[in-house]
Amino acid sequence: METNIFFILTTLLFLQRFGLSNNMLMPSLNVTCSERERQSLLAIKHSLTDTFNLLSTWSGVECCDWHGVGCDHRNGHVVKLDLRSQVSLETYPDGKLLKGNIPEFLGSFQRLKYLNLSHSFPAGVVPHHLGNLSRLQYLDLSYPFVKDPNRFFGFEGLPVLDDMGWVSSLWSLRYLDLSGISIGKHIDWFHPISMLPSLLTLNLVSSGIKNIPSVKFINFTSLNSLDLSFNYINSTIPVWLSNLTGLMHLYLNHNHFHGEIPYLLCNLSSLVHLDISQNMVSGPIPQSIGRLLRLEDLDLQGNQLSGNIPMSVGQLSKLKNLDLSSNSFETLMPDLLCNLSSLVHLVLAENRFSGQIPACFGQLLMLEDLYLEGNELSGNIPMSLGQLSKLKNLDLSYNSLVGVLSETYFSKLQNLNYLALSRNSLVLNFSSLWIPPFQLQTFDASFCNNGPHFPNWLQTQTHLQRLYLSNSSIIDTIPEWFENIMSHILVLDLSNNQISGKLPRFHFNKSDNRWGDGILNLKSNKFEGLLATFPSNVRILDLSDNLLSGHLPQTDGTMNLILEVVKLSNNRFTGSIPVHLCKVPSIYVLDLSQNKFSGRLPGCLGNLIGLGAMDVSNNTLTGVVPSSLGSLTQLVSLHFHNNKFEGNLPLSLQNLTRLITLDTGNNFLTGSIPSWIGESLLNLRILNLQSNKFTGKIPLQLCQLSALQYLNLAQNHIIGTVPHCFSNFSGMITYQEISVNPIYYYEENILAVVKGIQWDYTKTLQFLTVLDLSSNNITGEIPDVLMNLVGLYSLNLARNHLKGQIPTMIGHLRQIESLDLSMNMLSGQIPQSLTSLNSLSYLNLSFNNLSGAIPVGNQLQTLVDPYIYEGNSGLCGPPVSSSCKGNNSSYNDVGEDKGQDGDEGLWFYFGMGPGFVVGFVGLFGSLHFIRRWRVAYFQMLENVYGWLAVSILVNLARLRRTFF
Repeated sequence: METNIFFILTTLLFLQRFGLSNNMLMPSLNVTCSERERQSLLAIKHSLTDTFNLLSTWSGVECCDWHGVGCDHRNGHVVKLDLRSQVSLETYPDGKLLKGNIPEFLGSFQRLKYLNLSHSFPAGVVPHHLGNLSRLQYLDLSYPFVKDPNRFFGFEGLPVLDDMGWVSSLWSLRYLDLSGISIGKHIDWFHPISMLPSLLTLNLVSSGIKNIPSVKFINFTSLNSLDLSFNYINSTIPVWLSNLTGLMHLYLNHNHFHGEIPYLLCNLSSLVHLDISQNMVSGPIPQSIGRLLRLEDLDLQGNQLSGNIPMSVGQLSKLKNLDLSSNSFETLMPDLLCNLSSLVHLVLAENRFSGQIPACFGQLLMLEDLYLEGNELSGNIPMSLGQLSKLKNLDLSYNSLVGVLSETYFSKLQNLNYLALSRNSLVLNFSSLWIPPFQLQTFDASFCNNGPHFPNWLQTQTHLQRLYLSNSSIIDTIPEWFENIMSHILVLDLSNNQISGKLPRFHFNKSDNRWGDGILNLKSNKFEGLLATFPSNVRILDLSDNLLSGHLPQTDGTMNLILEVVKLSNNRFTGSIPVHLCKVPSIYVLDLSQNKFSGRLPGCLGNLIGLGAMDVSNNTLTGVVPSSLGSLTQLVSLHFHNNKFEGNLPLSLQNLTRLITLDTGNNFLTGSIPSWIGESLLNLRILNLQSNKFTGKIPLQLCQLSALQYLNLAQNHIIGTVPHCFSNFSGMITYQEISVNPIYYYEENILAVVKGIQWDYTKTLQFLTVLDLSSNNITGEIPDVLMNLVGLYSLNLARNHLKGQIPTMIGHLRQIESLDLSMNMLSGQIPQSLTSLNSLSYLNLSFNNLSGAIPVGNQLQTLVDPYIYEGNSGLCGPPVSSSCKGNNSSYNDVGEDKGQDGDEGLWFYFGMGPGFVVGFVGLFGSLHFIRRWRVAYFQMLENVYGWLAVSILVNLARLRRTFF
């Protein structure tokens, strides 16, 4: 709204300044346009498709009365054409657009001074005839573009200027806006614009520009506004910009500018607005920035700036808005900013500023916004901040602040509506009778001590929209007055407390901000009882880790359910999964794990085609896996673990090509392991089929899953050998940068038996590499190629029928911490290379046919439990009780070692003689040929001799005095 008002006022001032009076711009009953111009206007109308009747007034004789047409009151000539379309970013491309090409008839209006075609003609190519409009002063051809860092180069299919040469003919042009028009493909796009001597305002926002040419001379030195934001410019900031001495507004934000800020840029003494945000600019802020004495807005956020804040910044007395956030400043919080008494907006967030918050910040009495979050600030919050009576937004979160906050801090902050204190070691100690002077819309005190009771003062905050009290040490029930402050609520986070009692009914307010609001997070509390209804206008619902019970509520179809995330895990819900959930197509995450759900999994869940994660593990669901789930082609994570599913895995699951995790462990699934898993699910990184009734051999197609880092086929009825092609699992060789947990608001997890204990892996799952084939009927030998899986964390081949020796290259598994080869028929000696496994902390080789001496050294010295080697009668040496003496195998081994040691000793003595000769000859040969060495050597001998002689004589003299 403010932008639109600014644009209108600027345009009117511009038109008044340059001779386009209101009489010229407004229709006049006293003038009539020429018949030739009227016919040209009608020709323009007929060449366009006007679906929304934007040109409905274009009829009759008096064309100066037509909508968007302005005439000169003196002679009736058309001097203004405003054909802008009624379109916004919210309505594009469905706004009220004029369709068709830009008419060539426009070039016939020789006296035209104002032409606005903004947001029009999506298929149009600008005709060269516009170059005939030599009197044109205002030209706006802009098109809808998105000023959004996540989509920041506009829409696809933007109008294109095939040729820029005609622009240089518009000598009178003072305002040019080509924003949203693709001009960046022209190597010489800049030259025709630079030839416009009268140009004052140039807007090239989101125009696909990739470079700014180096120039020595430019005509538009009178330019006072230049906007090159939201482009692809990849260069240093051009030094020639410093020649535009009349420049007042410079916007270079959202590009790829790099290097340092040129100090010459600070010669632009007329600058009022300077925006270089969201680039890759580095180095310090130039000291010369203090010359910009008219500067009111300085935005440098989102770069790589470092060093100290220059003292000269304190000279910018007119500065109102300063944003240095998201840079690399590592210094004390600068108190020189306290000199900027005009500051309204101060943002220093997301740096590494340290020390205490300067108490003098309390002198910035005009301050409305203070954002210091995400730094390394420490100490107490200064009381002086309580003097900032105009303060609206205060964010001190994610620092190391300490102390107790009482109501005296806030007694004068009557305008405060945003307060964020989270992730500090603060205690909020407010009287239960306190009535704050402010009305907050957002309050975030997560990870602060707000307890043990629910903050009573919140009942006065009737405009509250977002409340975050996660990890706040609250041990209480939801108070009765809480529903009174829920009328505007958009986000409520009370997670990780000890709040008990029944769940109140939540009715969230509808929000236009779809992505940031509609969040109800009550996880990890002690709520009990029924979930009476699913709350309306809630996108993210997290009630996990509570004591809720009973059946899930049915949805009657009249509720405004926009659920995207439904997390009800680790409660006590019973009954069947309601089919009504299938009627909420917006669900993206469905987590019903660790409850007591029973019955069959509803086949209609296949209708939730946007589902990315589904977790129904640890329930008592029965029946077959519905084939309809094959329709969930966006699914990334699928968990059926620990239920009572039976039958074969349906063939339709091969359509789930985006799957990263497939966990069907601990069920009653039968048949052979499907080969289509390896043929179709090529993105799998976690595959758990353990504890089922699978039979047959391991399909070789599994070897195509190169990204696989976790494979668990344990506790089935698998036969055959270990496939040699398992060496293709590159996910078990090298660390993968891509996260295993790409689903928003769902934490991937897997239960894995490692080191003989079952663990639940979540945050460290990305680093877990496991191969578990235990408790099957696998035969043959352990393939040597398995030793190429050097990234393995755990290898479990126990309780099979494996024969042969342990591979001698087992020492290659340097990352392994858990190794279990027990209860097989392995024979031979334990490889010496096992001692090189420095990370090994769990080893089980029991109940095989191993023999010989147990290797000693390195990490094996710490594994002293005899059970590790139990059931191998041929093993000897520590830690087992059997000595290697008399054991032929062990003795021979030891003898061989001794023989080798003897040979090494013999060669040692043989080498001593030649070594002595070489050393002797080398020393005295040098003394013979190098005179300086020889002199120094004998001088040293003489000095030593003299010192010894003197010492002996002195000691003899002392003995004589003592005894005689």
